[in-house]
Order: sequence, then C-alpha cells, then structure tokens
Amino acid sequence: MSDPAMSDRALADRAPLALAAPVAGPPGAPVLVLGNSLGTSAEVWDRQVPALTEKFTLVRYELPGHGGSGARPGPYTIAELGTGVLALLDALGVERAGYCGISLGGMIGMWLAANAPSRIAALGLVCTAAHLPPAGDWRERAARVRTAGMASISAAVISRWFTPAYVALAPPVVAGFRAGLEGTDPEGYAGCCEAIADMDLRPDLPAITAPALVIAGADDPATPPAYGAAIASGIGGARLEVIPGAAHLAAVSAPDAVTAALTDHLLTVAVSDAAWRDGR
Repeated sequence: MSDPAMSDRALADRAPLALAAPVAGPPGAPVLVLGNSLGTSAEVWDRQVPALTEKFTLVRYELPGHGGSGARPGPYTIAELGTGVLALLDALGVERAGYCGISLGGMIGMWLAANAPSRIAALGLVCTAAHLPPAGDWRERAARVRTAGMASISAAVISRWFTPAYVALAPPVVAGFRAGLEGTDPEGYAGCCEAIADMDLRPDLPAITAPALVIAGADDPATPPAYGAAIASGIGGARLEVIPGAAHLAAVSAPDAVTAALTDHLLTVAVSDAAWRDGR
C-alpha cells in the first residue's frame, strides 16, 4: 500500500523509474519517443508504427507496471515519470527527440517540453489534458485497483476508450485491450492514477516552445475536445485537430486520421530542426 503523504523530498530521493522501451526504426534517423496511455502498453501505438518507422527511430516506453515495465510502490508524480523518460534517453545516448503521447503519455510530454526544452524537438499530444480533476476520483480509483484488482474497473474504462459503434465493429480489438488493461500491475496503475490526481500542468504550458499538435477525439468522454482546446490555447503556435467519431483511444479506433496528422506534423518540424533531423 502506498503512502499518500509521501513527501516531495522522498519522491525526489528515489532513483529514476526504470521504463521498458522497445526500439525500432532506421539507424541514424531522428528519434521519436512514444508514450502510452494509462492501462495500455506500447501496443497502443501499433497502428502508427509502420508509417512512423519509415522516417523515425521509435522509442516506445511503457509506464510503470504496464507492458514490460516493472512497478515499484506509488504514488508517482508527473515529474517522476518524466524524469524516468529523461533517464531512458540518457541511457540510449539521445540528446534530442520528438515526443508523442496518449493521455498520461501526453501529460508526461508536456512536462518534458516545459522542463527539459532542449531535449524535445516536437510534440504530438493525443487525447490528453493539462489538468484532470477531481483528484478524489483518481485516488478512489487507485484504492479500488489495489484492493479489488484491475477487473473491477475494466468495464468502465473500456466505455471511455471506445465508442459503442467501435465496440460493435471490432470486438476482438476491444477484447484485446480489455485483457491488457486487466493484466496491468495494480500498483503501477494506482501510482499513475495518483500522479494524475496531483497534476496541474496549466502553468507550464506557456513555457513550451516545441511545435505542438494537439489531437482530440470528438466523442472522448475522458478528455473531451475542450481539454485539447485548452492545451492548444496555452501553448504558443499549437494546433488542435479533432477526430470525428473517436473516443479516448483515437489512435486505435481512428488510426489513419491520427497517423496522417502526426506524420505531417513531425515531418514538417524535422525539415526545420537540423539537430533533430540529423539524429544529433
């Protein structure tokens, strides 16, 4: 059981989180980091990988307790998760990378772009938020999975990830994501919930200078388009694109639209950012 009263100092004193990260793509290509969403693994990006690996070397890290990443006792913070990504980049010898993140992965991306701006060349923020209250709901969810397990929340989570129309259209896909959610380590999931509970990145948005594309699902009940609009208005020069018919996992249910938007944005930035384009 984690201690919600754990001090910021205690969090700061912990070693960076060790995050698993499958790497794929052409050697020497610009590095693109992909951050998964709460309750999913690196597989949430599978539909984007074929197009992105044509131009980028992908580093698909996984949140604590998700996919191949181990979990240590929470709570976590967004800063702690972001520091784990920086430690991963250091270990790989990557000085500058593009970054795309879904939901919690996007929150981590905003923290990175504001707090380590020289490391982030471009941002793709998919179905995410800079602030996601009420905090009590996240703490309640964390407590629930610790005591009752992941299956206790899976039906409610799936209803936010996919529209009813997509559930009817692709039951095997939905079943696979439900199985992945239920296989997530409860402590890792809970610690990530607590990071979201304490998160408020709104003051950080004006400090972000990396070119940013914000993508929202028109039918996303978890982070509706208004949340994406708030991010886009807070980051100078950011652009918002709303995907029709998509719920929270828009990258899964509307892959072509998400892939096209991200690829166009990233390639445009790479043209003007020589340090990133040349893999430096």
